Amino acid sequence: MEDHQIIDLYWRRDPEAIKETAGKYGAYCYAIAENILCSPEDSEECVNDTWLNAWNAIPPQKPLHLRMFLAKITRNLSLNRFHSRSAGKRGGGQIALVLDELSECLPGKTDVQSEYEAKELGQCIRLFVRSLPERDGNVFLRRYFFTEDISQIAKRYNLTENNVTVILSRVRKKLKTHLVKEGFFSE
Repeated sequence: MEDHQIIDLYWRRDPEAIKETAGKYGAYCYAIAENILCSPEDSEECVNDTWLNAWNAIPPQKPLHLRMFLAKITRNLSLNRFHSRSAGKRGGGQIALVLDELSECLPGKTDVQSEYEAKELGQCIRLFVRSLPERDGNVFLRRYFFTEDISQIAKRYNLTENNVTVILSRVRKKLKTHLVKEGFFSE
C-alpha cells in the first residue's frame, strides 16, 4: 500500500492504518530503536508506541514523508527510553558513543536556552547536512540520526571502517566550523 493511502486510513480513523504501517515500516522502525536501545523488548515497545503516537498525530498532521515521520517518532521515543533507563549511567549501544562524538561540535545546553534557539540550531544543522556531498551526508545521518554502528555504515557504502571514521571526523569539524560561523557555538 502506498504511503498516501496509509495516511488516508489514519485520516478516516481506520484501525487498518496501524496494521498497514506495521507491515510496511515495522522492521525499519525496529532497527532504529534497536540501534539506540540494544534491547529487543524495549525496541519492540518503542515501535508499538510509535504506532500509537502516529495514530494520535495523524490527523491533525499530514506528513509528506511517512517513513521519516515514523523514524522521528521512533527515534525520539527510543532516546527518551534510553535516557530514562540509563539515568546516572551511560549504557551500552551506539547512542553513548554518538553523543560523545557529537559533543565536540555542538554547543552545551547553557548556550541554547530557549526552544526557538534549539529549532534554529536544528534548521542550521539540517541545511548543513544537505550541503554535504551525498555520501558524506548519508554517512553522517546513518551515524547520528539512525545511530548505526560504524561497521554497518562501512558495509552499506562499501567503505572501510577507518574511511567511515575519517569521513565522520571531517564532517564534525566542518559542522563545528559552520556552527561557529552561524553564531551557535564559540571556540
